Amino acid sequence: MTRAIAKRLKPHTGGCLCGAIRFEALGTAGKPHTCSCKMCQRHSGALTLAWVEFPSEAVTWTGPGGAPSVYRSSDYSSRAFCPACGSSLGAIDDAPVVALLLGVFDKTSAVDLIPKSHSYRTARPKWWHVEAVKPTT
Repeated sequence: MTRAIAKRLKPHTGGCLCGAIRFEALGTAGKPHTCSCKMCQRHSGALTLAWVEFPSEAVTWTGPGGAPSVYRSSDYSSRAFCPACGSSLGAIDDAPVVALLLGVFDKTSAVDLIPKSHSYRTARPKWWHVEAVKPTT
């Protein structure tokens, strides 16, 4: 999808807890999924995270804090967070992809944000169950 076409779509917006880091993501979210890997758990403090991806050129950092701070977490990705409030925002991959956590979006009910799969199911505690839900509309 070209940037011109993506601009005609309503952008996804969101940001951190304190509002210093804000973003606008143009186009349709890709690879909506949940993940229970140990890296996601440690990145967030949660047993499961919900993610979507956008091409790097489709994401603009719009808040007064500019782009998030990053921590190089693997040989292909850096975890993104707000340096002021510590909120986890997602990951900036070398691909070039920006993966954003669903919890930081202003509106989370868009159909393209609904997780369609779950990664690292075996890394979650046996009592923790996450199910991808199909939209009813």
